[in-house]
Amino acid sequence: MCPPTYFDVRYEINPWMNAGVPVDRDLALTQWGHLVAAYRAAGHTVTLLPAAPELPDQVFAANGATMVDGRVLIARFANPERAAEAGIHAAWHAAAHGDAALLQPVHVNEAEGDFAVLGDLILAGHGFRTSRAAHRELAAMTGRKVVGLELVDPRFYHLDVALTVLDDASGQIAYYPPAFSARSRTKLERLFPDAIIATTADAYAFGLNGVSDGYHVFLPAGADHLAQALTAAGYLVVPIDLSELRKGGGSVKCCTQELRYTTGRRTEVVEALIPPEGC
Repeated sequence: MCPPTYFDVRYEINPWMNAGVPVDRDLALTQWGHLVAAYRAAGHTVTLLPAAPELPDQVFAANGATMVDGRVLIARFANPERAAEAGIHAAWHAAAHGDAALLQPVHVNEAEGDFAVLGDLILAGHGFRTSRAAHRELAAMTGRKVVGLELVDPRFYHLDVALTVLDDASGQIAYYPPAFSARSRTKLERLFPDAIIATTADAYAFGLNGVSDGYHVFLPAGADHLAQALTAAGYLVVPIDLSELRKGGGSVKCCTQELRYTTGRRTEVVEALIPPEGC
């Protein structure tokens, strides 16, 4: 995670951003601190990445890299305003895990903004930020099946504002169907018939930009229907108010890059994971 020390809305690269609306940076820092405290209270380790003054969106650490089984695919941002963030994440991962663990991307990808790891499966968004070709890079690095999902509503420009993984063990997810193309909705219905469906109010409250450890669900405050559905399903909902950071188009998950170390799953390259016709 990276503190919002220099968070601001200086440009507009998603529909939630409005450069004419002032940012309360002190409030952003306080709210972000509550998220860090909630993770630690639940027993999670939080490692902090120093903030750079020229990168106001660096707080959205999920977009910097994707780590699976100890290997790391670095991001390649779609917008030049965020491009320098990738090098900072690469340097951190190289120092922490060694250069051999890193894969520098050829194609545009915005990391966990569009990559959701679900056991031996990876759900991968495309349509606004991440290239479909990047799905193949991730499949080759991880040896896992990658399922492409097309995003069609610019308000849900990343997968992590349209879908959240709730439990690796059961394969449970929650998602907002209107964010996806008809073909991708069909895929989701087939793969996840018991998924929790978010309402429009949930989705507009960034409710799907949550983080789950399989029991605690750190959920953006205001997604009331989704919170009730998660509680009924046996999860412990931890509401987090990140209203100030929402001005930049992100919330809980956007602020959180998950570090997935070796789990014993196979990691060899399997080139036929994605059909020739695409995801």
